[in-house]
Amino acid sequence: MSVGRTWAVALTGLVGDLVEVEADLSNQTPAFRIVGLADRALAEAQQRVHNACANSGLPLSRRRVTVNLSPASLPKQGSGFDLAIAIAALATELPLDAASLAGTVHIGELALDGRLRPVPGVLPAVIAAARAGHRTVIVPEACRREAALVDGIRVVGCRSLGAVARWHGLDIDVDDVAESSDTAVPPTPEDEPPAADLADIRGQEEAVAAVVVAAAGGHHLLMTGPPGAGKTMLARRLPGILPPLDDETALQVASIRSLSGSAVDHLSRVPPFEAPHHSVSVAALVGGGSRMLRPGAIARASGGVLFLDEAGEYGAHALDSLRQPLESGAIEIHRAGFRATLPARFQLVLATNPCPCGQYGVRGGSCSCPSLAIRRYLGRLSGPLLDRIDIELALNRVSLADLATAGTGGLSSSAAREQVAGARLRAAERLRATPWRTNAQVAGSWLRDGPLAPARDVRAPLDAALHRGALTLRGYDRVLRVAWSVADLAGHDRLTLDDVGRALFLKKGVDR
Repeated sequence: MSVGRTWAVALTGLVGDLVEVEADLSNQTPAFRIVGLADRALAEAQQRVHNACANSGLPLSRRRVTVNLSPASLPKQGSGFDLAIAIAALATELPLDAASLAGTVHIGELALDGRLRPVPGVLPAVIAAARAGHRTVIVPEACRREAALVDGIRVVGCRSLGAVARWHGLDIDVDDVAESSDTAVPPTPEDEPPAADLADIRGQEEAVAAVVVAAAGGHHLLMTGPPGAGKTMLARRLPGILPPLDDETALQVASIRSLSGSAVDHLSRVPPFEAPHHSVSVAALVGGGSRMLRPGAIARASGGVLFLDEAGEYGAHALDSLRQPLESGAIEIHRAGFRATLPARFQLVLATNPCPCGQYGVRGGSCSCPSLAIRRYLGRLSGPLLDRIDIELALNRVSLADLATAGTGGLSSSAAREQVAGARLRAAERLRATPWRTNAQVAGSWLRDGPLAPARDVRAPLDAALHRGALTLRGYDRVLRVAWSVADLAGHDRLTLDDVGRALFLKKGVDR
């Protein structure tokens, strides 16, 4: 045939668009041209494809080869188009099965000797191919297990360009043979490392109870206290008491990991935990890139926990970049060549010292920080950001008396996980006729005026705090959300005065 056609995928964030790859021969000056709004990495594919074909014993035609990537108006980035370009170009002269080419999506980068190399974003690319109605994809063998996580699609793993050509009907001897699976059965996950147990925390029963409330409702949490009070220990044990991820969220988390360039070979049900260093830039938090999108820490934490330790050391712009994702549950990245939306439904956990030296207000401590330095340190946590925090804890160091009172058996992660699961089940049942499933997601108007709005005497403390300016209306709604989480843990069907009082206790800055 003089024209070869097959398919590839152009990714913009987690969204993939099918790209038809067409190759044509003409009698003009011999050359190899790629057209269709390709970026620099994709434009360089012509040399990789030329050498890979020659070293695989499948030299390209000496005539002019033009490869078109359609639709031409769609920006295309990266080296994942190499395999589709090479197969389409070879099909212009070699007897490859046209029907097989037209029904197959090709994803992979070519080495100069013809080997197939893995590329980032294979999982979201295969998901896009399946949604577009394609049922067969060819990927590098190293990515086969990742691609097989998508149900209802046939995954073919190949190690070389020659193996791909042979799979499409070309009579060629190759050392390796394509391995395929007619059904995408997810592989058995590797043994997950044992999670740190909540029972390791001693003498901080109030803080442990607050973390359980946060897990039950998906609430954001701020912990303030001196070094050694256990803030990091509490934060790192939060994912271990959260419910396991459902199929959709687990696939989304795996897709983000794949887009970040991490190896993915199974669907992990453990909520992700991201803890970027306090020197992180806004771009590293939000994500982006001039050509190829890379998810930031916010997107990688979606479905799990984003932990910012030493929050007072973060830049003010980095912290304020969290405000919009906290409200919308998604983050939009705008660049000159593309716009992408990434999920950002995470639990934020902030931990900070009370001052730069960490001794301000500590029993037995001696703070040497000027008052201006203390105000500047805590001032990086802006009012609008703090207004989005549901639970605020002030922790003290554990004393010998606290250890003696705590005894030997604290609340274990398994027991806390059962409490959280029961509370979330009650919340889901209560919210079954609404678009929300956790208390942290519920709209404030529904909480205040909906069918389960609290009685006048129950919300009296909240009304008083709102009247004297100790709460904003957003803070009012957040206290109600926490109160419902407290009620779910206690097994209450309606909010009680004790539930609201407990929620107010967990919201710092309200006169109690």
